[in-house]
Amino acid sequence: MANLIVANDITNVSVYGVVQKDYTVNGQEGQDYAAALTAAAFREATAIEKAASSYMAVVRQRQTKVTELGDVLSTLATAMASLKTKDPSPNDHSSTSWQMDVAFNRAKTICTNYGLSLNVQTKTVDGVLRNYMTRGDLMRAQDDIQYALDVEDNNLQQDMVSLQGYVSKRDSAFSTATKIVSKSLNAADAAISNI
Repeated sequence: MANLIVANDITNVSVYGVVQKDYTVNGQEGQDYAAALTAAAFREATAIEKAASSYMAVVRQRQTKVTELGDVLSTLATAMASLKTKDPSPNDHSSTSWQMDVAFNRAKTICTNYGLSLNVQTKTVDGVLRNYMTRGDLMRAQDDIQYALDVEDNNLQQDMVSLQGYVSKRDSAFSTATKIVSKSLNAADAAISNI
């Protein structure tokens, strides 16, 4: 792959002893300094855009995980709220939440996807297979899910700061390229109007 920009000496042309140059930009000879700068700035902006887009995918995945773990935590809180306050012991099966059959299935699936465990048990009640969790299992699960959620939320925030840095750099590179083009056009207009 050829170099993006190559500086070429202009033979027999010097100003105060300094040899003047023209540039080959993307294989096109005879370009001026502004064209070379503009090409470099656009190349930089494009490279940063590619890096930012991969960060964006990571941020989206983390946002999905945070949302889903939040849903699991909400399910567990609702299940805890359905328990009686005077249940005899945390692991006593009379101290269980039975109302969350569908929600427990979804919560268990989400936890499995992220390598977490949710001790949802099944029991046949009045001829119907039901899901339940004991108070002790609910309390342990809430702690585990809250910890995983905090870690993921922290990672998400760090990735978002990095992404913002990439976006700022990209915007700056595009802005620089645009200013160079604008100045070149203004200089050309001024030169033409002075003729």
